Amino acid sequence: MFVTSSKKTQQIIELITGLIVIVVFITAVTFAIIGHGQRNDGGYSLKASFEHIDGLDVGSDVKLAGVTVGQVTGQKVNPKDYKATVVFTVRPDVSLPTDTAAVITSDSLLGGKYIDLSPGGDEKVLKPNQFLTHTQGSISLQELLSKFIFSVTDNMSKTDNKTTGDKPSDKLQ
Repeated sequence: MFVTSSKKTQQIIELITGLIVIVVFITAVTFAIIGHGQRNDGGYSLKASFEHIDGLDVGSDVKLAGVTVGQVTGQKVNPKDYKATVVFTVRPDVSLPTDTAAVITSDSLLGGKYIDLSPGGDEKVLKPNQFLTHTQGSISLQELLSKFIFSVTDNMSKTDNKTTGDKPSDKLQ
């Protein structure tokens, strides 16, 4: 079985193209892994305590009025109250009042979570490593859907009982 020179050239070109695609893919994955959470524009650290931080990761954005002003740098569980303590940085040019609120929210239904800051009206400003006292944790989509489903089925059951005149206990027998 002889391979003609044009077929051999085509095979070499396909091999080189495949290798280039693999190298580009590996490079992109490496930059994504190494670069995740590595943006550090300096700034100062703040802390906040939340009931739930579902979906909030180290490297997630911290936004003020829709503008990214920092990022999450750490998270742990406080053994005293079992709440999640989140550490995040804020750019040095952003001064926040002591009554600033922090809410964990998302860009879209399936989007990643971030901390949204809402400054208050206090004259005093937060100092590095201070805790934000006004917080609202992450809202679970699964929890919201289950509450909605139970609410709808409960309302349907009540409507059904009114139209048939049955009592809920009558249906169980």
